[in-house]
Amino acid sequence: MIVSGDVRGKNGCAPADGQGRLRKIVDVALPGAQILRVTPLKADAADSASKDETAKGTGYGAPLRVELMHEGVRRALVLHTATANDFGHDRRADRAAAAILAADTFGLVAEHVAVIDVGAYRGADDFVSLAGTGEFYLLTAHAEGRIYAEDLRRIAERGQVSATDTTRSLSLVHYLAELHAEHPPRAKPAYERFWRDTLGSGEGIFGIADGYADDVQSAPRARLERIEEACSNWRFRLRRRSARLRRTHGDFHPFNVLFDDASRLSLLDASRGAVGDPADDVTCMAVNYAFFALGHAGAWRGAFAPLWYGFWQRYVEATHDDALVEVVAPLLAWRGLVLANPAWYPELAAADRDRILSFVEHVLAAPRFAPEMATEFFDT
Repeated sequence: MIVSGDVRGKNGCAPADGQGRLRKIVDVALPGAQILRVTPLKADAADSASKDETAKGTGYGAPLRVELMHEGVRRALVLHTATANDFGHDRRADRAAAAILAADTFGLVAEHVAVIDVGAYRGADDFVSLAGTGEFYLLTAHAEGRIYAEDLRRIAERGQVSATDTTRSLSLVHYLAELHAEHPPRAKPAYERFWRDTLGSGEGIFGIADGYADDVQSAPRARLERIEEACSNWRFRLRRRSARLRRTHGDFHPFNVLFDDASRLSLLDASRGAVGDPADDVTCMAVNYAFFALGHAGAWRGAFAPLWYGFWQRYVEATHDDALVEVVAPLLAWRGLVLANPAWYPELAAADRDRILSFVEHVLAAPRFAPEMATEFFDT
């Protein structure tokens, strides 16, 4: 919700609902103001009957022109309320971000309408003003346990797996199988957005590639550009497979998974709207069985290879997702780019960075993934 400065509108009548809240919003922004008229604004003034080729068919909001009298002066405001659509505004968080960004930036543009307030609706007839606020915060419960990454470090040092290690890996498979059984609604736009975000967001492939300095050994710009291009080609192959959309965690790596002393599982930091292709969660965890083997001679063959192969095999057995290997390539590439990025893992040896990126290139070039591909690159 943004109340912004004077604009021109079209004639209309005030909507019946929300009048009490609108009066409160105006009174907080301009105490004592009297509302005279409320008019819905259209996205385009072109007459739809004219079929003009330039007529706008959609917009990103449902603004209201609010005419009022304040301190003897007649003026007009516009109340902007974002509406959901499939162009990156399908999540409430997207629409909140758009309102906050507008509040932060309108005043930076010369001759732009001024922002008077920004806030959020609460209930049927109330609101919360965010004027004067800074960064947002999130308060959550605390989960007992230790991050799964500690298990993987111990496995790497010992070069072998225990019965508990096998059990915990299997519990991760069972957890994902149950999570991925849920089919969220509106599969097509959500699935297309999943792949779009995987490539183009700041946390996705393009953003992570941009995070490499220009002088990173084993990761010259030309190599990263080739990987980006290959991932883009994969997106156009996969984006129509919307029947695969499932509930996901979105960042299912060993630093977001905790086990307590009784091996009870807790999760942190679900991401990316918690919907996507289930291969995202599978690759996010599985690639770490290869990554943690690096720098430990014999760790792959003695410990991590069984976990790696077992994870893939047991997931497919639990879910019957035989098409998994057809879609994982760009997701393995994305996670590989994170692991090889010095901003995320500054202590990684250049030779191991090259191993990861070589694995990524090999996977992207193959028409179908096979878990056996990893041995060539991680059996050190």
